[in-house]
Amino acid sequence: MPRRILVLVGHPDPSPDRLCRALAAAYAEAAEKAGHSVRKIDLALLDFPMLRTMQEFEHGTIPDGLKEAAEAVVWAEHFVFVFPLWLGTVPALLKAFLEQVMRPGTAFSYPAKGEGLAKSLLRGRSARLVVTMGMPAAVYRIWFFSHGIAGMRRGILNFVGIRPVRETLFGMVASASDARRAKWLRQMRRLGERAV
Repeated sequence: MPRRILVLVGHPDPSPDRLCRALAAAYAEAAEKAGHSVRKIDLALLDFPMLRTMQEFEHGTIPDGLKEAAEAVVWAEHFVFVFPLWLGTVPALLKAFLEQVMRPGTAFSYPAKGEGLAKSLLRGRSARLVVTMGMPAAVYRIWFFSHGIAGMRRGILNFVGIRPVRETLFGMVASASDARRAKWLRQMRRLGERAV
């Protein structure tokens, strides 16, 4: 079955030479070729403010520059986030983006008084986190317990109903050979074809 896929590049550096962009492009191209509908968002090309208050988060409006992105979040059935690991977690730009678009009314709703927990509005969707890093991926998983991306998975994506959230980690990227990078791109194409 064809799926609606939103591919988000979360690398703050707009350079077209970044591995994250190549990985995202490989996934998106393969998914489109397999008949899936794909939309792409490159956060480095967007200009939007950071949220600074709870009042703004709960009652403010999504900035004009992110209205199309927020609509794509509601449209998507599957999300692919491609980003580098910075200081053990997601880059601040990606976190700021998620704070803007995963707001009440778009991604979840607060319960009426006395009615329990918040309601997830993005149930039935899935996601893949594709993360590049300078350390070996096994070290991040075992020694650091994937803490930064685990926080994104549980505290943001699962909270709004997105599950399952799968992970693909590419480690030691700075020293990776051309052959290894080509293997990673093939892996992304296979994931894109299957829309997982």
